[in-house]
Amino acid sequence: MDVPPGLVVEAPGLVCRLNKSLYGLKQASRQWYEKLTEALCSRGYTHSMLDCSLFYKKTERSIVFVAVYVDDVLVASTHLQEIESLKTFLHNTFKIKDLGRLHYFLGLEVQYTERGVLMSQRKFTMDLLKEFGCIDSPPMTSPLDSSLKLKADEGARSADPSYYRKLIGKLNFLTNTRLDIAYSVQHLGQFMQSPKEPHLKAAYHVLRYLKGDPSLGIFLSNDADYRVKDFCDSDWATCPRFRKSVSGYIVLLGGSPISWKSKKHSSISLSSAEVEYR
Repeated sequence: MDVPPGLVVEAPGLVCRLNKSLYGLKQASRQWYEKLTEALCSRGYTHSMLDCSLFYKKTERSIVFVAVYVDDVLVASTHLQEIESLKTFLHNTFKIKDLGRLHYFLGLEVQYTERGVLMSQRKFTMDLLKEFGCIDSPPMTSPLDSSLKLKADEGARSADPSYYRKLIGKLNFLTNTRLDIAYSVQHLGQFMQSPKEPHLKAAYHVLRYLKGDPSLGIFLSNDADYRVKDFCDSDWATCPRFRKSVSGYIVLLGGSPISWKSKKHSSISLSSAEVEYR
């Protein structure tokens, strides 16, 4: 690092000893994470086994979740007093800025109703349509044409493969709230290595479908129904090249979707019964 402006070093050849981690250094983010982890663990919080950026604390009267993204912290609890206590502790330790009730976090927009919470990515969707020139295109009624059979070696090679990969990457991020395009993104993601013009055309079809209702998202109901329900299905040998099948599932907590996925099988099934078993 260079000598800070205003600091005069009389003896040449000497180095400065860093007593405190500065913003912008390579180790700054690591030091901040360790400091925040130490502070939360001192309050009885524990790392989640699924994500090191998620902390939780369970007591007889409440449960608290703390999600951390760099220096943005999201707190949720079943007891309001626990939230206030944690905010006071963090403010005394780090001097935080309380932004109040959650409305926007990492591209997710949150709206509150009497029946629950609606999560969407409307702003991200509109920015995506503007970036790829589909803001004025007529909308489509389905994510992909059901009769469309894309192949890896069919059509002219795309002029800029990185353009296609960027589009699919952003569509993949959009599946956090748009489970209706999960299959389409999974299907188009198979051609990332060498995209062709038909693949890009199909990706634009998905964008035009999003144009129909960019505010569509997932609704988390506040009903006291905690039954877990899941639905799954699979086709048989859909892939025309490798004859592999594609499965899809969705998990509901009450009536609220909490997990979903569309994925191609890693092996070839020899019958429809074997497909369903896998």
